[in-house]
Amino acid sequence: MQYIKKIKLKNFKKFKKFEFELHKGLNTLIGDNESGKSSVLQAIELVASGSRYKVENLGLDALLNKDAVNDFLQLQIKTFEQLPELHAELFLAKDVQELNGKYNTENIETTGLHLSCIPDENLIQEINEALKNNSNSFPYEFYSINFFAFSGEGYTGYRKALKTLLIDNTQINSEHANNEYIKRVFESTAEPITRAELNNQYREAKGNFKNQHLVALNATMDDYIFDVRSGAKYSLESDLTLTKDDVPLEQRGKGQQCFVKTDFALSRNKDKAAIEVLLIEEPENHLSFTNMHKLISRIEETEKGQKIIATHSSLISTRLDLRQSFLLAPESQNKPLTLECLDKDTAKFFMKAPNHNFLEFALSQKVILIEGDAEYMLLEAFYKNVSGGTHEDDGVTIISVGGTSFKRYMEVAKILGIKTAVITDNDKNYQENCVVRYGTHTNDSIKVFSDEDNTRYTLEACVYQDNTSACSDLFQSKDQLQSMLNNKSEAAFRLVENHAANLIAPSYIEEAIRWINE
Repeated sequence: MQYIKKIKLKNFKKFKKFEFELHKGLNTLIGDNESGKSSVLQAIELVASGSRYKVENLGLDALLNKDAVNDFLQLQIKTFEQLPELHAELFLAKDVQELNGKYNTENIETTGLHLSCIPDENLIQEINEALKNNSNSFPYEFYSINFFAFSGEGYTGYRKALKTLLIDNTQINSEHANNEYIKRVFESTAEPITRAELNNQYREAKGNFKNQHLVALNATMDDYIFDVRSGAKYSLESDLTLTKDDVPLEQRGKGQQCFVKTDFALSRNKDKAAIEVLLIEEPENHLSFTNMHKLISRIEETEKGQKIIATHSSLISTRLDLRQSFLLAPESQNKPLTLECLDKDTAKFFMKAPNHNFLEFALSQKVILIEGDAEYMLLEAFYKNVSGGTHEDDGVTIISVGGTSFKRYMEVAKILGIKTAVITDNDKNYQENCVVRYGTHTNDSIKVFSDEDNTRYTLEACVYQDNTSACSDLFQSKDQLQSMLNNKSEAAFRLVENHAANLIAPSYIEEAIRWINE
């Protein structure tokens, strides 16, 4: 089966320049809102479609990079030669003679597909005249839309060079989206000649219905008679639906529609008419926790075909192997960050670990990692008392992950360049538990903070010694510290509820808060 080896974009939506190499099987795109995940899927779907109509329907003004347009409009003298060009290229893995050549932006002999939206060279004079007469208007109307293989030959969606299918679960409740999905399934399943034959037979059947069943009724009419709609708008594709157990897809709930669509697409990959590249936009939309687990299992089980998934779900990104993930980060505009070099055991850890906040961690710039609920409640109060503000305002994320997970997150932090402070107990042996244990995982942007005094072996011990008056006010037992240790979360909650503004942060926590903001 064919698959995409590399995607390369120039002036496509938010990307001025962007490229990355894809895995043959699974690829997971993760990133914050507006990071470009959907744009990558859209670029692949557009290039593979070979459809000028789709580009025109979206509008070149929506596709051409806004910064490139604005940079051009800022020029004092504007000419045809300075107009920005849009290119979206798919470099394919398997050699196909009719798709092979040097018609790509790298000018190398290889196989691929190319969408270009460039100023029309036949209209140079008209474009320059338009720019001269109205220098504040961008000449979108003078651009030409071209689909061609790297061989230089043009192509259209009639005979697909790459079988793709996009499942956009963000628009699952749209009737138009459902119809478009069913149409794409039909196009990706049936060969062009089969589609043409079926459409012809369907049109003939409509004509036969009119001739056989409407004759008597029309005989009673005067100037007008009943007819059956025909034409492209009322073709076979517009009337087709998908059913399971006699229930049409559009009549199922949103969650079931998400699951059925993806499951159906994956099941197609069992035969020779398989979809070569399956694009899935936010599969977690509308899915219950149980159905999401089922969907993940289906994706894991499907070996054939390339799968490119854009997701906001920690569960999906981690269960499907983080080493297959690409992080679209604001500071890395030209190429996504990859977790391909992540240790195999760490990747497996995140696959098997219970629900966690991996994506929250991966999408943060500055993180404080702590061990549990008590630490989380107290740290928010300590942070405000130390810094005078909130961690949200400072762009700092506080995440409770459990002490046994620290090394795993520190490894990810090292790969993604996340500034990370780990706050932990010394458990009566600072040197062994805080220095030796994490020594190889720290660097200038990843540090471990703990009290160096072994008698201050846990957070509760430190808080008690530094806030004796507040603790005595709340805990009336003879051994107040032991009472706090026996009820860590409850003790933290009561301290924050009653003394938040006056709590003194242990020195190592204060140091961590100041360091994360340096």
